[in-house]
Amino acid sequence: MRKNSIAIIAVLILAVWGIYDYTKDRTATNNQQQTTEEAEVGIKKGNIAPDFELLNLNGNPVKLSDFTGKKVILNYWATWCPPCRAEMPHMEKFYNDNEKDVVVLAVNLTNTEQNRDNVSDFVEDFGLTFPVIMDEEGDVSSTYQVIAYPTSYMIDSQGIIQEVFQGAINYDIMEKAISKMD
Repeated sequence: MRKNSIAIIAVLILAVWGIYDYTKDRTATNNQQQTTEEAEVGIKKGNIAPDFELLNLNGNPVKLSDFTGKKVILNYWATWCPPCRAEMPHMEKFYNDNEKDVVVLAVNLTNTEQNRDNVSDFVEDFGLTFPVIMDEEGDVSSTYQVIAYPTSYMIDSQGIIQEVFQGAINYDIMEKAISKMD
């Protein structure tokens, strides 16, 4: 009789533990969904990336929100910045390899450039095909508190910042960061 009681208690403990474990996992999933829905606009991981509108090299307006539904590498850079120059071939290759799912949106810190023509020449010299937009007044880089060049924000398809990199990144870093996103 005593062996049966111990067996029944053991089965009950296992059943309760299984129910607890199952409920805990479901609660965590629900909390993650709520976090995404309740995320605040800001510039830290887990925040909704602040929307903005700037002009591209042809003078056409481009908004960050134009790319909702795609993963975005939001990259702040300047032509005079050696690490920016080193990272651009990686950005171009990554964009070409992943352009169906990922957008590289390059925000030139135009207010730091000697002249606007430097940007057009740079884009042509490097053969850049991803969108390049001009932060002529420095307002957007100020909003994103860009203090190191380059700075890249990895934004998921829902507009949530998943990673922030200050300094040059390469293809492998982009691939690892993007592969973790929805």
